[in-house]
Amino acid sequence: MDFLFKFPDMGRDNLRDFKKDVDTSFLEFSGEYGEAIEKAFDPLLYFLVWFEKLLINTPWPIILLLIGALAWFGSRSIKISIGSVLSLSLIGYLGMWQDTMSTLAIVSAATFLCIVIGIPLGIWMARSNRVQAIITPILDVMQTIPAFVYLIPVVMLLGIGKAPGLLATCIYAIPPIVRLTNLGIRLVSKDALEAADAFGANYWQKLFGVQIPLALPNIFAGMNQTIMMALSMVVIASMIGVAGLGIPVLRSISNQYLALGLLNGLAIVALAIIFDRITQAYGKRLQKHRYGEHND
Repeated sequence: MDFLFKFPDMGRDNLRDFKKDVDTSFLEFSGEYGEAIEKAFDPLLYFLVWFEKLLINTPWPIILLLIGALAWFGSRSIKISIGSVLSLSLIGYLGMWQDTMSTLAIVSAATFLCIVIGIPLGIWMARSNRVQAIITPILDVMQTIPAFVYLIPVVMLLGIGKAPGLLATCIYAIPPIVRLTNLGIRLVSKDALEAADAFGANYWQKLFGVQIPLALPNIFAGMNQTIMMALSMVVIASMIGVAGLGIPVLRSISNQYLALGLLNGLAIVALAIIFDRITQAYGKRLQKHRYGEHND
């Protein structure tokens, strides 16, 4: 009977040894390859620093004009265009312009990377059930694991700063664009593909001429969710040195500054609403044959 009670202790010892092995192995890996990995991210860091400085140093009327023009191009809505400009003007009036531009820089860069990587990955998943079976569990882990957990290896490898913050944001934000691209292409009707085959279309002609256009509503929904998730990482990324609206929110939590946290939180919400309205309207406008004319 005494032998049976030894099993829990043996299990704990094995678990302790396993944890030590994992920690030791990762420390050795980061010590040996950490500098090389950090240098590999230097181009990304330089681009992010350059883009952030560009937004901050550009006169605010030009930024407002560009945002208004982008909102109009995406939505063709006077309401959304004027609302976007007025929201950013109010943010600037309340003294949050520089932090907002820093946040806009990292969210834009993260969204761009997620789109460049996520859409081809989603197309690859749509082509192969085996690839989908392999990648889906990885996406599940990326979406469900707490952000603080994968910040640990990212910071150990890349240190504190913009590059690890951008990487952590991409890890958190990329699953929706991958999933919905895969779903959108898989939902394209077989009749449309058979019609393309009847006209002698090859794989690439079917992909870019039939599947992607018909999957655009799902793809833009994925972009929308990716942007929202990137914005939700702003406060967490501020914990590892990423400048932006998350820094004042973090400061307000530690010092109990209600007004500071509320104003910067509302600024994040304003950015989220602007991005959300523009991407949704643009996705619907590209699919007028499916949604009808888009009028606000």
